[in-house]
Amino acid sequence: PMRIEKCYFCSSNIYPGHGISFVRNDCKVFKFCRSKCHKNFKMKRNPRKVRWTKAYRNAVGKEMTVDQVFTFEKRRNIPVRYNRDLFVKTVGAMKRIAEVREARQKRFWENRMKQAQRRHEQAQDKELEKNLHLVEPALRDTITLKLSNKMDISE
Repeated sequence: PMRIEKCYFCSSNIYPGHGISFVRNDCKVFKFCRSKCHKNFKMKRNPRKVRWTKAYRNAVGKEMTVDQVFTFEKRRNIPVRYNRDLFVKTVGAMKRIAEVREARQKRFWENRMKQAQRRHEQAQDKELEKNLHLVEPALRDTITLKLSNKMDISE
């Protein structure tokens, strides 16, 4: 049966006829999507420390790690007798799941960006407070007023 595998190193998809398989002495099979992943594996690099891998993005909190949608992607080895209606329903469900996943990932990304924007603004305010003596005296009063208003709102 044709199956889309996952790369051991970066977790990207490996389509039939693509990629490299490495079989260790204990018969464990490692599948890699490209030579880049294979070479990094041979160099004994940890995928959680290599920035372009899915494992790194999950470890650092850049991607969703816990979601119900991921349970549908799990590998199932139970053979099912062919049924046209079941097949049509499955394909429809796969499309719907993809839509739901995209919407949730977009929402997750937007929340992450809001937090990053907030941190960025706080860092700018802190920098401005620290170097207020460099600002022209005419602007200094308005800036201190804005900063004090922000402090009142946040407290």
